[in-house]
Amino acid sequence: MLRVGSVLGTCRPTPGAPRWPGASRLSPGVRGERAGLCVTERPVLSWSRRSVFLTGSIAMATAGRARPPGPPRYTNRLINEKSPYLLQHAHNPVDWYPWGQEAFDKAKKENKLIFLSVGYSTCHWCHVMEEESFQNKEIGAIMNENFVCIKVDREERPDVDKVYMTFVQATSGGGGWPMSVWLTPDLKPFAGGTYFPPEDSARRVGFRTLLLRVAEQWRQNKDALLESSQKILEALLAMSQIRVQGQQSPPPSEEVMATCFQQLSNSYDEDYGGFSESPKFPTPVNLNFLFTYWALHRATPEGARALQMALHTLKMMAHGGIHDHIGQGFHRYSTDQHWHVPHFEKMLYDQGQLAAAYSRAFQISGDEFFADVAGDILLYVSRDLGDQAGGFYSAEDADSYPTTTSSEKREGAFCVWAAEEIRALLPDPVEGAAEGTTLGDVFMHHYGVKEDGNVSPLQDPHQELKGKNVLIVRSSPELTAARFGLEQGQLSALLQESQRRLQAARAQRPQPHLDTKMLASWNGLMISGFAQAGAALARQEYVSRAAQAAGFLRRHLFDPASGRLLRSCYRGEDDAVEQSAVPIQGFLEDYVFVIQALFDLYEASLDQSWLEWALQLQHTQDKLFWDPKGFAYFSSEAGDSSLLLRLKDDQDGAEPNANSVTVTNLLRAACYSGHTEWVEKAGQILAAFSERLQKIPLALPEMARATAVFHHTLKQVVICGDPHGEDTKEMLRCVHSVFSPNKVLMLADGDGAGFLYRQLPFLSSLERKDGKATAYLCSNFACSLPVTSPQELRGLLCQ
Repeated sequence: MLRVGSVLGTCRPTPGAPRWPGASRLSPGVRGERAGLCVTERPVLSWSRRSVFLTGSIAMATAGRARPPGPPRYTNRLINEKSPYLLQHAHNPVDWYPWGQEAFDKAKKENKLIFLSVGYSTCHWCHVMEEESFQNKEIGAIMNENFVCIKVDREERPDVDKVYMTFVQATSGGGGWPMSVWLTPDLKPFAGGTYFPPEDSARRVGFRTLLLRVAEQWRQNKDALLESSQKILEALLAMSQIRVQGQQSPPPSEEVMATCFQQLSNSYDEDYGGFSESPKFPTPVNLNFLFTYWALHRATPEGARALQMALHTLKMMAHGGIHDHIGQGFHRYSTDQHWHVPHFEKMLYDQGQLAAAYSRAFQISGDEFFADVAGDILLYVSRDLGDQAGGFYSAEDADSYPTTTSSEKREGAFCVWAAEEIRALLPDPVEGAAEGTTLGDVFMHHYGVKEDGNVSPLQDPHQELKGKNVLIVRSSPELTAARFGLEQGQLSALLQESQRRLQAARAQRPQPHLDTKMLASWNGLMISGFAQAGAALARQEYVSRAAQAAGFLRRHLFDPASGRLLRSCYRGEDDAVEQSAVPIQGFLEDYVFVIQALFDLYEASLDQSWLEWALQLQHTQDKLFWDPKGFAYFSSEAGDSSLLLRLKDDQDGAEPNANSVTVTNLLRAACYSGHTEWVEKAGQILAAFSERLQKIPLALPEMARATAVFHHTLKQVVICGDPHGEDTKEMLRCVHSVFSPNKVLMLADGDGAGFLYRQLPFLSSLERKDGKATAYLCSNFACSLPVTSPQELRGLLCQ
């Protein structure tokens, strides 16, 4: 039996870790990148068993990554993979295998333990562990002699990642990447953790020593380890089951919403927005919950507070350093309370969800500031993450070379600025300001630039940002204009010119690594972002970009013969889209986020082909993932013998939980198809998660929101009219301008042979009044009296 004291020495949780508010059963979270691992902001359930060891995540590493000189000395099997993350390790002296039968057979044949390493290509601390340990030939020799070594891209194989992350989180109270897990030859975990420094230190055992000790334990105590791994697996299975209990029904929405609102309110940062001190994550699921809570409680003080919390958070994020003021888009999270110093990685899933959140903020408030931020995000994605075939890439790395002659990468090098650089780029005198005032003076004042850098040493333990500035809006436009005696219009023009010059200068720097893997699920989230922004901001070009990406999914990540989605594809040589030799089948999240995207795209474009495809995919999702006994959907399909656990994800995190989103998807699908069994399924999901929703809805804000949608019943907003008529377009603009969380939109264009009329015969009974475009609000397929003016329609939608 491996134990903390006997094998690793004392293991401690990450110091200073924030606690997740409002949930006594939740363990401490973990610090961010600078504490030594790539984290997920999901709270994790604690587990008190002490029969397995865990690792901490305290970094002892320097963060610079050296550029390997000359041709590679080693090449392993990963050279044949498509994943950018696996290819990053293809020249390690480690005999890496991809996850698959070849590795499993070798482990059984040679009776060797498996060392499983999981990460992703833009993970800062994955790079560090690779350089320190996986590129070290002595450590590589130890790994090759004693273990079958498997490398997994968590973004390609979220099913494998979830199984072993469940183990690591349960046994350590935290998790993150790189994830390091030791398995028996039959794939059962018995020890694991995250990042390890290569050598021993005063504070912890190093990776080299740990490898030797684990190998020795396998030789001396094999039977005990096998018995331990079986007990661990049984315990994990018991604690990870989510199923309906007896005659459980969906929990009451008022209670769930009130508890979730209170938990968010208790954790809210009144000064800077957000829902923790540090690290601070965007958490779009929280913001979407608050918007829905406001819409259902508009006349109450609680409703007003919910809206204030969401809008203030979005404003503070947009002003902060987490927002790239030169290159657009949002970084992964802030390492401090003020949204100032980010982890500089940019993820597609953040851009998609935040574009939708800022669009909703504009829809609700009418403040053009939010529309501008949404447009800024979509500009970044189109320019830097868009593939020429129409899809979207996964991520942009935090690390890059500071100059073309640098030998080591640094985090944030592409994005940060020295004061003298800015002064050199912006030397022009400013007309109308005090004598001697330069463009640089105005820009530096507005964005908090200091001569010796504006990053606290506490946020820069490895001194990667020493003397540098992370741009953050420190002054309102009104105050900056007053400070220099400028008109606001003049100030805006000056700042835009400054940003243009800095962007041109930044384009000359070495670019960060781009993960050109394209995932169905994350493309779905981004399509929703473009479609929702296009509808709310009345920008047809965004809707067209969403449709282009949906067409990409249908061509490259869908098998029309089987009706199934594929998980991933890749940018190959000559920028052609490539697929793996054995394509990875889509997981639950791929179906859920793509179906949501197609519904959003239909509402923005009114092209019924997207609707038809969405309903086909919903049927396929039901067949592959539904649990008819315990209810709700499994994250992966049955039949993969390499997966020890078939899990249901139970928390909203950086991405919403797929079961959370599918509740609303099912309700929308029922409205568009008339299939009421989908409403029943939605209720069964809520019943399966009932205990968690009532006790700690903060862990599932998207599902809490969906609980309210379920109980309030979706309204079908039917516009009868000519899609090309100006009166129809006016009515549609009215619908898109109102935030209503429990509505679906459809156009009855009079084509009785069309898809919608075939699905919903009641549409044939709805007529245009006096030949004008006419709106009906229908619930459970019974409709209100018709209205023909946008003003009357707005009144109905706001009720």
